Amino acid sequence: METPEGPTQGARSKKHLTLIAREDRPESDLEDDEEYQEYEDMEMLEMLETLREDMEDLGVTTIQEVIQRIKELHARLDKR
Repeated sequence: METPEGPTQGARSKKHLTLIAREDRPESDLEDDEEYQEYEDMEMLEMLETLREDMEDLGVTTIQEVIQRIKELHARLDKR
C-alpha cells in the first residue's frame, strides 16, 4: 500500500542513519565494531560450511549443478 510519504512498512517507524567517520569515534566504539565484525565473520563461516555440507550431501560441486537440479525438479513437479 502506498502513502503520500512512500510505501508503508507496517508498524515500523522511520529511522535516520547518521554516518560517523571511524577515526572520529571513541576507542570503545572501535572495539565494538571489531567484535561485531568478528561475529559477522563467524556467521558467514557457519553459513558457508553448512552450504558446503549440503552440497556434499546432494552430490553437487558447483552452483551450476544446483541450478540445473532446481530446473529439473521444477520441470518434474510441473508435469504432475
